[in-house]
Amino acid sequence: MTEENDPWRGKLTPAEYAVLRQGGTEPAFTGEYTDTETEGVYVCRACGAELFTSDTKFHSGCGWPSFADAPEGAVKLLEDRSYGMVRTEVRCGTCDSHLGHLFKGEGIAPLDLPDQRYCINSISLKLREKPAS
Repeated sequence: MTEENDPWRGKLTPAEYAVLRQGGTEPAFTGEYTDTETEGVYVCRACGAELFTSDTKFHSGCGWPSFADAPEGAVKLLEDRSYGMVRTEVRCGTCDSHLGHLFKGEGIAPLDLPDQRYCINSISLKLREKPAS
């Protein structure tokens, strides 16, 4: 299968495809969920799998939504040696879409959460809001 006839092309916008399927990055401070404080579950924009909860979301000032933790099996981590750096790429555990990167030991996560930051592209996510009680 070539990229031109990839079934994801028909399911995603060109911008979504560039990030989720080609490993791109949306510009900092432009994403829909960067400053969102709405309670709910963040799911993969490509396949709908649950990835993160608002309970672990925090404001890191990095320009992308930041989460301190992910449920077991929700994401998979891969070594990324692009751009002359060694980073940890975060992918959807269900459909293998690119989500962002994981950074550890920065000391910026809230003290009651793990000292790590899942730096995730907003365009990779959809927020399923918590129903009002």
